[in-house]
Amino acid sequence: MLRLRNRPSLDLLSGSEGWVIFKFSVPIILSYLLQQIYTISDAAICGQTLSVDEIAGVNDVFPILFIFLQFAVGCTAGFSVITSIAAGQGDKPGVRRSFAAQLILGGAMSLLLTAIAILSLGPLLRFIGLSETNPGVWKAAYQYSLVIFIGIFAQFYYNLICSVLRSLGDSTTPLIFLLFSTVLNIGLDLFFILVLRLGVVGAAVATVLAQALSAVLCLIYAFRKYEELHPTKSDFHVALSFYVRHLRQGIPMGLQFSVLAIGIIVMQRALVGFDIGEGGVMVAGNPAQNGFGAANKLNNFLMCPMNALSTAIVCFHAQNLGAGRQDRIRRGTVKSLLIGLAMYGILGGLGMLLTINGAYQHLFMSADKITEATIRYGNTYLYVDLALYFMLMILFVFRAAVQGVGHAEYALVAGCAELVARVLICAFLPAMVNGGPIDSSASTGAYIALCFGDPGAWTLAVASLIYPAARYLFGAKDKKQRSLSA
Repeated sequence: MLRLRNRPSLDLLSGSEGWVIFKFSVPIILSYLLQQIYTISDAAICGQTLSVDEIAGVNDVFPILFIFLQFAVGCTAGFSVITSIAAGQGDKPGVRRSFAAQLILGGAMSLLLTAIAILSLGPLLRFIGLSETNPGVWKAAYQYSLVIFIGIFAQFYYNLICSVLRSLGDSTTPLIFLLFSTVLNIGLDLFFILVLRLGVVGAAVATVLAQALSAVLCLIYAFRKYEELHPTKSDFHVALSFYVRHLRQGIPMGLQFSVLAIGIIVMQRALVGFDIGEGGVMVAGNPAQNGFGAANKLNNFLMCPMNALSTAIVCFHAQNLGAGRQDRIRRGTVKSLLIGLAMYGILGGLGMLLTINGAYQHLFMSADKITEATIRYGNTYLYVDLALYFMLMILFVFRAAVQGVGHAEYALVAGCAELVARVLICAFLPAMVNGGPIDSSASTGAYIALCFGDPGAWTLAVASLIYPAARYLFGAKDKKQRSLSA
């Protein structure tokens, strides 16, 4: 592993695999929790100050935002696999060239994502069931999304730099800058929403500005403190195949996240139907959207430790692949499963406690917006998901491990499996259980059927990863792995 002055890095090539992965994942867990606080702060401040229509609009668009923002996250994570392999080999010039390539790819892909996102925003809102028939919800959803999409470059570059630092064994620096960004975002939220009265636009602008400033500061820090991240002019002039190598890792991982988001959009579209009354007008208070929205934000928060563990696994496996340590990859995968099981017990229990009297909903909505219906919709969703978290944990570990040894294509296959399962369940099962189309009078059983979209998707995705896990994690080192580490 590369050694640098002033670098708070962790050696991923020696020591107990389980302890190394856990220790490396702790700052990432804190980073991901802060990222959720980042998101939650928007929702909480909006929920306490804005109308139920505006709250519903912000809740409804998260799956749409997820398509594009998570594509950026997936791409940067995939790019960093190449950096991790070079670091594991002790190849400083390779690390510099990888970083230089990512800076160029990041700019190009940010522009492309922004253009696609803005052009497709209207059709995507209509796809999830929103329309000008409900102007309050539509306006809030459109305005919030548009500002976030304009600021995609900030999200892309921040995650790019953080992924590169983690690939070198530094999971602490991203945490520090994210803490700064989170505090700044909350302050800007309060200023733009409460002082300037900019509503959902203010919340979105605060998010983009905080991310952009953090990305700039993190980039300056990386340039000044890390010798490997001082690319020269020649580092930018590499063969086209080197860029293609990064894209072969980044695009499948980005698509995996985006494909997942498409399935979530189908779920959101079905959910909106539970709030539609006569004449296509939404019922007062939008209980299904707001109850589910609050529960989904809690769910995303609880998933952070497992998601962070998967990020640590990718870095650990990629570095050990570069060093030719298949034995550590095997043991690291097994020990990661054990760590994940412990997380499942803790997180599932915590989530269940927070469902008592819908306690979590008070964070996302003022008391006057919380009803028996919002609690019922939110808690039902959480009961189903939390009970089957162990399947999500297995998915996170296997998917990350396969990605870390250079087989990102299987992560995309798993994402497609999630999409198929979630679409089939959400599009057809609720109506089958209800005995007809979904509207505000639909049965409780129909809504429970919808909630099984998540665990059903996780289960099929895990099934799709059994073969690559058996071959590339617990079998002999294959030809592709040798070529990736070369």
